[in-house]
Amino acid sequence: MAQMIPLEDYVSQVLEALSPLEGGRVPLGRAHGRVLAEDVTATVPVPPWTNSAMDGYAVRAKDTTDARPQTPVVLPVSGDVPAGAAPQPLAEGTAQRIMTGAMLPEGADAVVKVEDTDQAPGPHPIPERVEIRAAATPGLSVRRAGEDVAAGDPVMAAGTRLSAAAISALASVGLGSVLVRPQVRVAVVSTGAELRDAGQALEPGTIPDSNSLLLAGLVAEHGAVCTSVARSGDTAEALAEVLRQAAAGADLIVTSGGVSAGAFDPLTMLAQAQRGKEAPVHLDFVKVAMQPGKPQGHGWVLTDDGRRVPIICLPGNPVSVLVSFTTIVAPALARLAGQDAEDGGAEPLPGRPVLTARAAVGWRTPPGRRQHVPVRFTEAPTGSGVRSDLGDGAGLPWVTPTHRLGSGSHLVASLPAAQALAVVAAEVEAVEVGDELPLIPLSAS
Repeated sequence: MAQMIPLEDYVSQVLEALSPLEGGRVPLGRAHGRVLAEDVTATVPVPPWTNSAMDGYAVRAKDTTDARPQTPVVLPVSGDVPAGAAPQPLAEGTAQRIMTGAMLPEGADAVVKVEDTDQAPGPHPIPERVEIRAAATPGLSVRRAGEDVAAGDPVMAAGTRLSAAAISALASVGLGSVLVRPQVRVAVVSTGAELRDAGQALEPGTIPDSNSLLLAGLVAEHGAVCTSVARSGDTAEALAEVLRQAAAGADLIVTSGGVSAGAFDPLTMLAQAQRGKEAPVHLDFVKVAMQPGKPQGHGWVLTDDGRRVPIICLPGNPVSVLVSFTTIVAPALARLAGQDAEDGGAEPLPGRPVLTARAAVGWRTPPGRRQHVPVRFTEAPTGSGVRSDLGDGAGLPWVTPTHRLGSGSHLVASLPAAQALAVVAAEVEAVEVGDELPLIPLSAS
């Protein structure tokens, strides 16, 4: 029997064969959801010029010193300043009507809001004169150029995922395009003659193909692009052709099923058929000390133009697919996207525990294998089974498996309730109520 290897060793094997893809510069209109590959500084100040914060009248504050509601100061109106216009300088002893966001005229140092004048708000012909009924102070209702961001100020750091608000901010500081990390193209292939399309009537021995939908969704949730979804029957020849077609438009292929020791597992049959030959598909299989997801495989597929597209082969049971994607494929996507560079700004690889919780129930674990249990957050347990030394749990959240059978690899119906994977070390024989458990957050949690 082949010896099992630790999960970390297997992930290292997979990552050693991968190199980061090249990023590129894209217009802001196409940058939504992408990840910045460079630190960004402002090329223009925000605001770009001093402007009005109110609809009203631009004035020199000293010209309004004596203005009161009962004794207004009357100033001639020398011009109109709509937003987007470059105004004429303001002469002493005059006012200019100005709109919110419009550029403050040279010479003006304050804006009297329209409510503090004798003029009515809204669209009206420009008046010849205006009564100022409240004294203005320098800077009143004025937004100074660069008071938000000055040209050259840092705005956004590399590694930021660009939301709609982030793209708006980049536009406001003068950028029209940004350098982004590559968006990894992933082809999904599910194997098995027993698979049927979702919703299709099932004949005896057939099952719905839920894995292809699960993988395509996980790819998107991890910031990559699913370029194709294909299905292969249980022959080495059919699988080889499907993999060749999938590789043509992909940076990575992820398969489900066909990696065990069964008599009809197509990936293992394909590996045996091409062993020792100049073959377009190279596959290596290992047994990983994890539960679920012990059988795993990886390698490459040669394209017609000579590219070697990496392939990661996952088991076929849905919980195994979720666990394997989270712990193996997600780090591979991060490597290809340049998110785990070995410089000072490196980001931790996904698929690693980043939280801690306490077990709200106990369960048995498989001997000699690290267990990854889909769990959900829950209330602290009560009763005689709770250890008295825990108190309120020392502030840690509590979790319970999403299914009473724990991490069984076929328990797909309970997956939507999973918020994280609880990690139980291989040497632990049983989890007790109150035990601390490392957690790997799930992408959609």
